[in-house]
Parts: sequence; C-alpha cells; structure tokens
Amino acid sequence: MLDPSSSEEEGDEILEVESKEVAAPKTTGGARLSPGRAADGGAGLQPRGRGTGGGRPSSPSPSVGSDKEKEDLEKMQREEEEKKKRLQLYVFVMRCIAYPFNAKQPTDMARRQQKISKQHLQTVKERFQQFLNGETQIVADEAFINAVQSYYEVFLRSDRVSRMVQSGGCSASDSREVFKKHIEKRVRSLPEIDGLSKETVLSSWIAKFDTIYRGEEDPRKHQQRMTASAASELILSKDQLYEMFQQILGIKKFEHQLLYNACQLDNPDEQAAQIRRELDGRLQMADQITRQLGGRFPRFSSREMEAMFIEELRSSVNLLMANLESMPVSKGGEFKLQKLKRGHNTSIMDMGQEDENTLSKSDVVLSFTLEVVIMEVHGLKSLAPNRIVYCTMEVEGGHKLQTDQAEASKPTWGTQGDFTTTQPLPAVKVKLFTESTGVLALEDKELGRVVLHPLPTAPSTSELHKMTVSKGCPDSDLKIKLAIRMDKPQNMKHSRYLWAIGKNVWKRWKKRFFVLVQVSQYTFAMCSYREKKAEPVELLQLDGYTVDYTDPQPGLDGGRTFFNAVKEGDTVIFASDDEQDRILWVQAMYRATGQSHKPVPPTQVQKLNSRGGTAPQLDAPISQFYADRAQKHGMDEFISANPCNFDHASLFELVQRLTLDHRLNDSYSCLGWFSPGQVFVLDEYCARYGVRGCHRHLCYLSDLLVRAENGAMIDPTLLHYSFAFCASHVHGNRPDGIGTVTVEEKERFEEIKERLRVLLENQITHFRYCFPFGRPEGALKATLSLLERVLMKDIITPVPQEEVKAVIRKCLEQAALVNYQRLSEYAKLEDNKMDVENVGRLVTPAKKLEDTIRLAELVIEVLQQNEEHHAEGKEAFAWWSDLMVEHAETFLCLYSADMDAALEVQPPDSWDSFPLFQLLNDFLRIDYNLCNGKFHKHLQDLYAPLVVRYVDLMESSIAQSIHRGFERESWEPVKSITSTLPIVNLQMPKVPNLTVPSVNLPQMPSFSPPNWMTANNDSNNGSGTSEDLFWKLDALQTFIKDLHWPEEEFGKHLETRLKLMSSDMIESCVKRTRVAFEVKLQKSSRATDFRVPQSICTMFNVMVDAKVQSAKLCAMDLGQERQYHSQIDNLIEETVKEMITLLVAKFVVILESVLAKLSRYDEGTLFSSFLSFTVKAASKYVDVPKPGMDVADGYVTFVRHSQDMLRDKVNEEVYVERLFDQWYTSTMNLLGTWLTDRMDLQLHVYQLKILIRVVKKKYRDFRLQGVLDSTLNSKMYETVRNRLTLEEATASVREGGMQGISMRDSDEEDNGN
Repeated sequence: MLDPSSSEEEGDEILEVESKEVAAPKTTGGARLSPGRAADGGAGLQPRGRGTGGGRPSSPSPSVGSDKEKEDLEKMQREEEEKKKRLQLYVFVMRCIAYPFNAKQPTDMARRQQKISKQHLQTVKERFQQFLNGETQIVADEAFINAVQSYYEVFLRSDRVSRMVQSGGCSASDSREVFKKHIEKRVRSLPEIDGLSKETVLSSWIAKFDTIYRGEEDPRKHQQRMTASAASELILSKDQLYEMFQQILGIKKFEHQLLYNACQLDNPDEQAAQIRRELDGRLQMADQITRQLGGRFPRFSSREMEAMFIEELRSSVNLLMANLESMPVSKGGEFKLQKLKRGHNTSIMDMGQEDENTLSKSDVVLSFTLEVVIMEVHGLKSLAPNRIVYCTMEVEGGHKLQTDQAEASKPTWGTQGDFTTTQPLPAVKVKLFTESTGVLALEDKELGRVVLHPLPTAPSTSELHKMTVSKGCPDSDLKIKLAIRMDKPQNMKHSRYLWAIGKNVWKRWKKRFFVLVQVSQYTFAMCSYREKKAEPVELLQLDGYTVDYTDPQPGLDGGRTFFNAVKEGDTVIFASDDEQDRILWVQAMYRATGQSHKPVPPTQVQKLNSRGGTAPQLDAPISQFYADRAQKHGMDEFISANPCNFDHASLFELVQRLTLDHRLNDSYSCLGWFSPGQVFVLDEYCARYGVRGCHRHLCYLSDLLVRAENGAMIDPTLLHYSFAFCASHVHGNRPDGIGTVTVEEKERFEEIKERLRVLLENQITHFRYCFPFGRPEGALKATLSLLERVLMKDIITPVPQEEVKAVIRKCLEQAALVNYQRLSEYAKLEDNKMDVENVGRLVTPAKKLEDTIRLAELVIEVLQQNEEHHAEGKEAFAWWSDLMVEHAETFLCLYSADMDAALEVQPPDSWDSFPLFQLLNDFLRIDYNLCNGKFHKHLQDLYAPLVVRYVDLMESSIAQSIHRGFERESWEPVKSITSTLPIVNLQMPKVPNLTVPSVNLPQMPSFSPPNWMTANNDSNNGSGTSEDLFWKLDALQTFIKDLHWPEEEFGKHLETRLKLMSSDMIESCVKRTRVAFEVKLQKSSRATDFRVPQSICTMFNVMVDAKVQSAKLCAMDLGQERQYHSQIDNLIEETVKEMITLLVAKFVVILESVLAKLSRYDEGTLFSSFLSFTVKAASKYVDVPKPGMDVADGYVTFVRHSQDMLRDKVNEEVYVERLFDQWYTSTMNLLGTWLTDRMDLQLHVYQLKILIRVVKKKYRDFRLQGVLDSTLNSKMYETVRNRLTLEEATASVREGGMQGISMRDSDEEDNGN
C-alpha cells in the first residue's frame, strides 16, 4: 500500500486522471464523469446528449433510440449516485479508522480457519485417490488404507460435502476432525499390541492423513502461510483497514489518496477537532428536535418515549465526549489531558459550572525538551595549539553542562546536551573556556559567549553564531557552530509571533509570542509569553469563540494578514506577517473552537469566484494545497459534508452489508462472523455516528438471513447473539435499562423473527445437509437453542417444552421424508450408473430385491451417521434422543413401503430375501432404541411365516434325502464336513432342488456338500448320506441362529423345533445304519475268507459322528435335562452295542466253521481212522504236508486282517476295544465249549496242532491290539490252555512229537515278545 501522504507517484497518477477528465467531454455520451463534474452539476448529472456527438445513432428508429438513451442516462445517474454515496460513506469510515476513540480491535474472537474451495476439494480428492492407487511414497498398513478408503467414499465424495464447500462453511479443520472421529472407532476395535498404544496409532494415522492432505507442499511454507494469515485475522494496521474498505466500497487508490490528504487523516488534532464539531452538531440537533416539539421524532411504540429519546441522544453524546476526554493529545504520547468539562453549549450543559471551567494561568503547563549540539569553534587564533579549550551550555534557571576538552588547534566536539524547561522562550547560553595556566588561578578563563533564543517551530539545522568576545581575548572574530532543536510538547498546537488586540485581554496592539495550548480535549487557550517565563502573561480561553479571516483593520500598524476570534460581547484581532502563517493559525484555532463554520481563506474564495485559477497559492500551507486539489476533483463536497445531515442508519446498513459480502468471499470459513478489524470499524462507526444498536443487529440479522436462505452457512450462535440483543431491546429488557423502541424496529423485528423461525425449522428439517457430518461443530445444538428462543413470546416467559417439542417433532417428521427421498434418488442414480446396459428393460424381482438390499445398506448408513454426528442435540434438549428415535422409526417406515413392495413380487418359497432380514435385524437388534420397535416388529411379522415355511420345507427335504440316500448308500467313507467348516457365519446355501416323484413338494432349497469336499473321499469317516445329513442340520441351525431372532419366545420355539428335528433325523439315520449293518453282515461269507469290509467300518463311524453331532445339534440350553441329547445318546449306545454283538456273532460263526472242519477228526469217527492210516502209510515213502495248517493259517490271517481294518478305519477307540474284548471273549468261550464237549475224547494230533496255532496266535494278536491281561487270561483261556497242554503231552508220548508245534513254544514266543 502506498503511503497516504503526497508523493511523486501520487502526483503523476492524479495528473493522469486530470488529463483524462479534461478529455472526457470529447467523448460521445459522457460515460466517464468525475465526482467533481457531478458536484458542479448541482442536484444531478448533466451528461451531454448523443445528438451532439457527430456520429449517426445506431438505432434505426429515433423513438427507440431516445428510449435507449433515456435508459442509459438513468442507469448512469443511478451509478453516479451510488458512487457518490460510497465516496461519502468512505469518508466517514476513514475518519473512524484514523482516530478511533470508542472501540478497539477485539483480541478474544475465535480464530477462523482457512476455507476449502471447490478447486482445493478436487485437489484433495485427487491426492487421496493417488494414495489409494499406491502412487505415493507413504507407507501404510491395510487397516489405515481401509480407513482412508472409507473416508474417501463416505466423506470426500459425498454431495453433502460439496454443498458445504459451496456454502463456504467447510475448512481444513473440519475435514481433519471428521477423519479423526472416523478412525477412533476403528482404532479402538483393533486388537491390543504389546508396546503399541492406541493413542500412538491414532497419532500416526493423523500424521499420515496430514501428509496425504498436504500433498507435495513444503510444510514449512504451509506453516508460515498459516501464521501470517492468522496474524492478519487477529489485528490489522490502519493501512490494512484502509485498503480493506477500499475494496469493500469500491474506492480507487487515487480517490483514497485525495481524501486522505484533504481530510488530514494523519493529523490527530484535525481529527479530534472534527469529532468535537460532530458532537456539537449532534447536541444542537437534539436541541432542535426538542424545540420543534416532536416534529422530527421517529415513530415510537409509546408516546412517553420521546422525552426518553432526547435523553438517549444527550447521554450518548456525553459518553462520546467522555471517551474523547480520555484520549491523549496524540497517539503514543505520555501526556494526559486534564479532565475539564466543556461549557460553551448553554442549551445542553449546565451553566452553573461556568466559573469552575474558567482557566487560570497555573492550569496551562508546557514542557519542552531542548537538544543543544556543539560542533566546533572558528577564529580561535591567539591560543597556543596545545592549549586546552572546552565549552559549557545552560538554559537559564537550569543546570550547566560541559563538553569534552579539546586542543586549541582543533576545537571540535560534536557533544549533545539535553535540557528540560517549561519556558516557551528560553535563553540558551553557550560559553567558550580555556584552562588557566597560572599557579594561583582559581577559575578557567572565558574566551567568549553566545546567548540564543530558540523557538519550537525553528529548524534544527547547525549554524555559525558570532560569539561575544570577553575582555582580554585578542580573537575578535570568534564563531561557534551549533544546532538547537526544541521539541514541541503534545499539548502545544501552534506557536508564533502575532500582533493582537482585544477588549478584555491584550488591550494594546503589540507583537507578542503566542502559543495555542490544549488543556483538555474540549479546552484550548491562546497564551502570550515573555522570554524566560514559564507562566503565560495573559490567556484567552477559546470556548465559544469563532475564528475567521478578516480584512486589514484601519489604524492598526503592524502585521500584514489579519484574522479574528469573535464571541458575544468580545472580539480579538490577530495579525500575522505572512499568509501561510495566518492559514496555519486559523486552522489550528478552528480545530480548537469546535465551531461549525469552516473558515475559507480569501485567496480560495477569489479562486472559487473566478473559477479560472488552477495554480495553488505559493504562500499557502500544504494542507491548503491538498484541499484545493480535492476540490478540483470533486471531493470537497464529501469532505466538508456535515455528518449530522446524513441518515447514518441507512449508510451503516449499506457498509455492513458490503462488509459481510466481502467477508463471506474471503479465504476464511467465517460463517458470517466479521474479522476483528471489521468489527472494530463497524463498532466505531456506530458509536461515533449514533447508529442504534437494535437497528445495527436487525440489519445484520436480515443480511445473514438472506445469505443463509441462499445457501451460505451461517453460524447459529451468531444469529442467536444478534437476535437476543434485538429481543431484549424490543421487549424492554435491556441490561442497561429500558430504551426507546421505534415502530419500525418492532415491525422489522417481528418480520425477522418469523423469517428466522422458518429458516431454523428448515435447517432442522434438512439437518443432514445443513450440518453435514456434525459440522460446523456445535451448530445443531445452537440451532435448537435458538429455535427455542425464537418461539418465546417475550424475553422473560419461557416457552412450554411441549410446544418446542411439537415443533421439532414436526420438523424431524419432514426430515425423515426429505432424507428418504434424497436417499432413494441417490440409490437410483447410483444404480443407473452401474447398470447402463439394463436401461429400458423390465425390472425383475431379483433386481428389485437387490436394489432393496442396497437401499437398506444406505438406510442403515444414514441412521448410523445420525447417531454418530447429530446426537449433540441432546445437549440442548434431553428429549432430543427420543425425537431422533421417532425420526428413525418414521424413516424406516418410509423404507418399509418399498421393502414390502419388493417382497410382494418375489416368487413363492423364494429364500433370496433372507439376507435383507439379516442385514436389517443385525442393525436393529443392537440398537437399544430401535430394537423391537415399530419397524422391527413389522420386519419380524413379515419374516416369521417365511422362516417357519423354510424350516418346514427343509425338514421335508432332509427327510427325503435320508430316505433316498440310504437306499442308494454305498457306505464309502467321506471326510467330515462339519468338522472342517470355516469359522464364519453361514449364509443360507443356494443349492439344487430336491425332487421325489412320490412326494409333491413346491420349490424348496436343499443342502449338498460343497465342492471342496469331493477331494477328501478317501478319508476314513462316515458315509456320504450321514455327513450330508449332519452338514445340513448344522448349516440349518447355524443359519437360523445367525438370524438372531429378536423376539425371545419365537426364537426359543425355532431352536426347540430344530433340536427336535435334528434328534429325529439322527435317530432315523442311526436306525437305518443299524439295519444296513445287519443286512451287510448277513450277506457276507461265513468262512475264513471273510474280510471286514470298509462299509462296516463306515457304519461304525456313522455312529461315532452321530454321537458327536448329537451333542451339538440336539442339546438344549434350557437349564433342564438335555432330554433330546440324552435320548439320542442312549439310542446310539444301544445301537453300537447291537452292532458290536452282531459283528462278534459273525466272527464266532466263522470260528465255528473252522471248528466244524476239525470236528471231522474227532476220535472214533470213520474219517479220522481212515485219514490217520492214509497219512501213516504215505509218510513212509514221501514227505506228506502237515494237514490242517492251512485252516489255521487262514483263520489267523482273517483275524489279523479284521483287527487291522477295524483298528485303522473305525474312529472311536472305545468301540474298537469293546469289540475286541467281546470278540476275544466269545471266541475263547467257543473254543472252551468245543473242548469241553470233547472232554472224554482224545484230540486228534491234527486238531491239536490247529487249536494250538489258533489259540497261540489269537492270544498274541489280541494282546498286541491292547486287550487287557485280565480279559486275555480269563478262566476260559486257562481252561483251554491247560487242556491243550495236556493233550500236547499225551500226543508227544503217543505220536513221538508235535513237529515243533506246542503250547510251550507259544509261551516262549509270548515271553520273547
């Protein structure tokens, strides 16, 4: 910004403008008219007509052309009037900035954040997209990436955020706070990690967010920019304020410079004088209103307020006068003015205090600071070069100072002496000394002296002064070079020599030294002084005097230019020696008297009359030069305009509206709050020009409402402040007492109150869009509080809570409709983007259901955001949460209509809608307020028959699958499905349908093993039918459990029914397996070639799986006996026992077949005798193989194979051990019985060999299989062993040996093992 004072650049610019203005009349139409031309034109503009331009009119019709010219002329006039109005307003604003005495720039206002623009938002989106695409160097884990992805989709891409940016209410702080709130829940849900706290993770994520948000910008530059902007947001200099209001009011730079210089804004005295004149004018206006008996009174709400209005005017002016009194003479000075009341306005002030206000000579106190700098002495020739010289300096009546010593050959010092004196005309003595060389000399020798009488207005340049030489000094031409600067005190406004004569003072026409002294802001005195005197000789208190230029007075010799000070009964005539001094004196006294008449120098009057002079007077002061130049450019009417003649209410309304526009368009997210500098200027304007506080806030509210209605984001707290002020004023409950209320204020307040109510209700109705994501922070709470205040009939009586509640309830009901409509539109728009190919086709039931599920996800997201971001309303009203629950139910009720319509068109017995129930129910059941609410119950009523139907059909399907499966069962083992299911919530499987010709069932779902199960068919587990059954039952129960049916009684019913179904199905499976087991054994071989098939083991495993699954599928947690589980367990145990018995019986039958073969060798039979004779005869000639060993080996092989098969394939050790125990015991009992039946017979040697081999191998094999010794060494085994041992001994004696086969060998082998 250029310096407001004059400069070469300014001069060049002004000259350029002047040249343009001179050339303006040459243009056709006169579009460019200067303010000066408008001022010369009198009441309005007088542009030249287009017909004089010499160019042909562009319009073909003269009438049309004249109409267009008329419109253009009117437009130009309007623009010119607006320009003049803004220039005049800028003059008032400039004076407020130049000399504020009522307001200060506030330092306690909340700091506003930088707003996000559309371009910045787009840039931020691109930066986050680059991060998600992996195009940045930021290292992040999956959890953070997911959080950023969610933030990007939910917040940055939201149309509500775009609206907030468009409204100017979105700042970088808002986006950061939303992200912080967004990740807090995510971080809290993460598992604990040793050595890493959740706070550390949060801080790290926020730092990464800042890095992404900032992009490639240098953080140091960003911080510097933020610091500078924050400083400018807090406090502004005068130059910055000037520049700001130039932009606000559209004032050009050269116009500002003209006005600044002409108004003398850099002169505090002129500004203080201007204020005094304004206050006097306002007091006179109040007096005129009083005398006119209501002629100019505003319309008040009651007649009694007219007298109160006058008192308000007077008290406001007195307050301003007191504020002005408290101001120092000049900014930054230490001098404080005396508190003297002004009493010249007899119509207002108390005349009884006139004597108290009279000044005495002792009241006028001046304090001067003198700086004396002694440079050098010339003409010192008589002294020897090495003689020491020095100087002393003193102000008469004060202390004496001495310079340093110097040699006579070089008498230079440069020493400064500082003095303080109260004498306007002090005498400064400077003496030159040399040191005395005499032994008896007591004092140094004085060489010369000089006495000076400095003036406060004299220049401080160094000059040579001739010294008075002392006696005995041969140097007659001594000169001393020194400089004296006498600082003017702040309360001395002007001083010079004048000629003066008066009636009561200065009765002789004589030249005296005068000083204009400011005793207080309202008290000035013209004082005459003599040399070396601190008190004035005479003084004239200027209260009530009027100063003006006058012609030379005849008979008064002395002085060239005259002026006078006139008061009723007194006239004082002054004369100066030059014109410039006279102008300066008149200007200074004009400021001091506070008169309304502004003196005009005779030279300027002559120039105005002639209208031809352009050159400024050479003897005029620079201020007069600036005034002339401003007058030339048409600015004089704005400068000299009397502020009391303007409607400041309308002017302030204009400047406040323009300031608000400027504020809302700057780079801060202000939400309607002015900056501290703007508040300061507006406060000062209101106080200085008497703008009523209620009018100010009503205008502010009106402007804010216009912006809010047009989509700008306005802080409701700001609206609350202004509304509360206006309400307290209108209802007569102001903190400072009852004030006057005009009819206009009351009517406008009621209008604004209604507009504000409509706006607030609309904002609550659109709370998701007016306060997206809970931003600005606390805005919803403030809006609710303000609505309660607006609904109050007056300022005292509180509005009933039920009435407030009813209004907000109605708004939230509308909000539900608005939110659902916009959500539906968004879902349709999103669906159209995804399904571009299906545009124009009929919507299938499946597509409609898919859209309904997507809409349900959006509905849940909206309700969750409402709870997360808009719960702050409960801080304003405790019942806000209840209303939000009603709002949610209304919102869900609207959704239920679309949901019901989508479900109605679904085909019968279709189960694709269950995910919709799970989605909604999982959200509703964990919400304390919505659980079992109206919509939740409707959802249950809608799906309860569907669940029952589904369970019925599944029961029939599973029963059919058991029937068909066991009919076609191959009993090949498969790997268990239920034992390897992943730990997830099973969704209802979508599998092929089951069709049985004999059963006519509708379309129904059935379960089948998943694809990954077929690769495990080589495992040793249950059959395909059983595993399929168990998987179906488990999946069905898991699915029903995952429904989390909210109604407890129906949920228990479903659980009980499924447990009973599982028990019945497992029972059927067990029984069918038992029957198949028996049939399988009956069809198998009875000889030793029998091998235990895989299917037998599979059937055992079916029993094992059935027992395991029954514990999970049939157990009821009812606090009672687990009856279903107990029943099925008993059935399984009994069935297993029967199966073991059947299998052991099969093994016994095989052993019986072996023993039947041995029975042919019984003693006394024909076959035995023949076989013995044949063997003996043949053995004499050839080596006959041992008969019967193949039978023994075959049986042993059968036993071992069966043992290995059962041990490897059956999964339950208990069942295998029980089977081996019974097998061993039964077969050993059979052998014992067979031997007992032959107790009287001697065993054939071949029978003995086979039995020894069988018993010996059986004992050893079953021992290896883990059969207990107590079972192995049973009594029957001992009986068999003893019999075989005895028979072996007998056979050895009779036959001569057993060919290496004996029970003893068996014992040895056993011991060896």
